[in-house]
Amino acid sequence: MKQTIVPVVSVAIGILAFLLTGQFIRRQQADIDKAWASLNSAREKVEVMVATHDLPQGTKLNASDMKPKHEFKALVGRESITKRDALQVLGRRTVFQITRGDAMKWSDIEGGAGATGLSSMINSGLRAISISVSGANAVSAMVRPTDRVDVLGTFTFPSKTVAGEMETVTLTVLQDVTVVATGQTTWRNMNSSEAMRRSSGYSTVTMEVTPEEAELLVFAQQTKGRLTLSLRNPEDVQFKRSLPDVNFKYLQEQLPNLNLIRQRDIRKKRNLPTVD
Repeated sequence: MKQTIVPVVSVAIGILAFLLTGQFIRRQQADIDKAWASLNSAREKVEVMVATHDLPQGTKLNASDMKPKHEFKALVGRESITKRDALQVLGRRTVFQITRGDAMKWSDIEGGAGATGLSSMINSGLRAISISVSGANAVSAMVRPTDRVDVLGTFTFPSKTVAGEMETVTLTVLQDVTVVATGQTTWRNMNSSEAMRRSSGYSTVTMEVTPEEAELLVFAQQTKGRLTLSLRNPEDVQFKRSLPDVNFKYLQEQLPNLNLIRQRDIRKKRNLPTVD
C-alpha cells in the first residue's frame, strides 16, 4: 500500500509544482510585457507645435509663428497643442509671451482649453485684482479680456499751492496692464454665447498686477478716487517715464501747448505743412 501511495503523492507534488511554476512564469511574463509597453510608450513620439520666434503677449497667430516638432509622448503634457490641432489656433491671440522653441500650450492661447478657474490664468508672482469701472470709464465697455490698458485716477487732494484748500487731480496710476476678465468673462469663455450676452454689461474689470500695484489700486479705490481705463494698441509697449499731474492750473497753462503739439504730430503724419 505504501509503495502505491508514494508514487501518487510524488506525481501530485510534481503537478502542483508544475502549475505553480507556470503561474509564476506567466506572472513574470505579464510584468515583462507591462514594462515593455511602458518603455515603448515612453519612446513613442508625437508632433507638437513650437514657436518659431518669440511671441509677445497679444500676438495674433499665423502659420509662420509655429512649426511642428517631434517630442516624446511621455514628456508632452495634455495642454500641448499638437500638429492636428494647429489650425484651431490660427487667428487667435497669445495671452502670455511664448519664447522661441517652446512648446505651445492651450493655456497660452486666447479661448484655449486647459485648467479652469481664474487663478490658473495668472502668471506666477503676479496677482489678479478687480476694480469698479463701467460705461465711459471702461472705454464704453469695449475693453475685453487680454486687452492692455493704462489706469488713470482722479482724486481730491489737499492743494500744494493753497493751504487749507482741496484740489482735483488726474494722474496716470499704472501703465500697460493686462486685463484678464471683464465681469465674469475671461479669455477662456469670451467666445461663448453666454459671455457674449453679458459682455456689455460688466461693472468690474480684473487686471493682472504685481502685489505692490495691487495695494496701490486698493488704496486708490478706498480714497474714493475714480479710476478710468485708457485702451492701448496690443503692439504698443511704450512706457512714459514722466507724466504730469493734471489739475485746473495745469490745464490753464498747458492746454494751448498740448493742442499745438497734437496738431504738429497729426499734420506730420498726414504730410501737411506744419503749424507755428
